[in-house]
Amino acid sequence: MKAKSLQDLGTLRKALAARERAEAEARARALEAERQAEREQQLFRHSVGAVVPLPELDRVVHTPARQPRPLMQALDDQAVLQESLSDEFDVSTLLDVDDQLSFRRPGIGRDVTHKLRGGHWALQGQIDLHGLRSDEAREALGQFIREAHRAGWRCVRVVHGKGLGSPGKTPVLKQKVQRWLVQKSEVLAFVQARPLDGGAGALVVLLAPASRPPTRAP
Repeated sequence: MKAKSLQDLGTLRKALAARERAEAEARARALEAERQAEREQQLFRHSVGAVVPLPELDRVVHTPARQPRPLMQALDDQAVLQESLSDEFDVSTLLDVDDQLSFRRPGIGRDVTHKLRGGHWALQGQIDLHGLRSDEAREALGQFIREAHRAGWRCVRVVHGKGLGSPGKTPVLKQKVQRWLVQKSEVLAFVQARPLDGGAGALVVLLAPASRPPTRAP
């Protein structure tokens, strides 16, 4: 995979790595606190000597609730790498084709695609798939969308090119990107980019809010 073609993906990875380090440091501090408490208890027992416990009376023993452990980042990342997006997925019945191509998931109104075309949501990141083989582009796009959604990004751009350099000048990657995005449950809608944002060589994609579980792909 050509890292220079992924642009904001590197920024996302750095943010996630920083979060992992923060979680690891927090766990290390908690472990050190437990060890310090144990050392203090040993010092107390050594200083006081043998003690006799108080007789059992009507006491209420409070057991602190266990704090939930954070999800394992490694498993999440492994799920990204194992993600399977089909090249044979039929999107012909799911795309709105008028003067410009667009897609909106069931339950999403036409006003959303109109706002998306009009730049209602500011672009927060992009990925450029130029120069990647099909399998590289599929993996890179899947990981980018997943990490963008996790970071809370709502609107991103996917640059796939116009296919002018492909045999027969057929936009093969463009068609595949449409199929892949429709299969991504984090994607609510996408439209062809405005001319100033790449025109027919790019898509502007609206992602579900990070606080809301992704919708089920069709």
